[in-house]
Amino acid sequence: MTPSDRLLNLIQTTPEIDLLLRSSFGFDIHRKRYGNGLRLASGPLEVIAGESAGGAYFLCAEQNGRRPVVFASSEGKGGLLAEDLADALEIIIGLEWRYCLTFSGGGDVEIMQITAQHLERSRDEYNPDIDSEAVQVAAALSLRILPVTDLVIRLREAASKTEPDYVVTDDDGQEFDLPFGEHVEPRHGGWH
Repeated sequence: MTPSDRLLNLIQTTPEIDLLLRSSFGFDIHRKRYGNGLRLASGPLEVIAGESAGGAYFLCAEQNGRRPVVFASSEGKGGLLAEDLADALEIIIGLEWRYCLTFSGGGDVEIMQITAQHLERSRDEYNPDIDSEAVQVAAALSLRILPVTDLVIRLREAASKTEPDYVVTDDDGQEFDLPFGEHVEPRHGGWH
């Protein structure tokens, strides 16, 4: 059993952490409907969680004792999120990572850092308890709370490794779009 498998088991057997991950961070181990038939160019995927917008998180085949994590959205974007589940969860609880990728200017780390700063403010306004909830999840799962700037760098590095081995494909062999969006800010009104 890899560290990612042990961590997933811990989430499954700790109801309060499972609930926080689901309700505050969009990582729902009970939502595994999406993702059947999806695979990588390099092999199969194991769906481990979903999120409310229809996307799914997957564990990849073991490599050097680690199981990389891939995310595939319901809108047809997908790619490598992290080298293992612990790294992925640190990004998930510490960063509005999907929007950092969407508004990344094609993967420009400086644009991603600006995006992350804007998103961190809105995340705190939307859920004033988010930081304490992240600390609670991190403590229960032996994760680190890292600065947002570090998480952005880690996210960019992982997503940049999507090609060629972590490109998500569907049943028909259609490749998902790579994770980086071309936008630098929301179209209507920009960042507030």
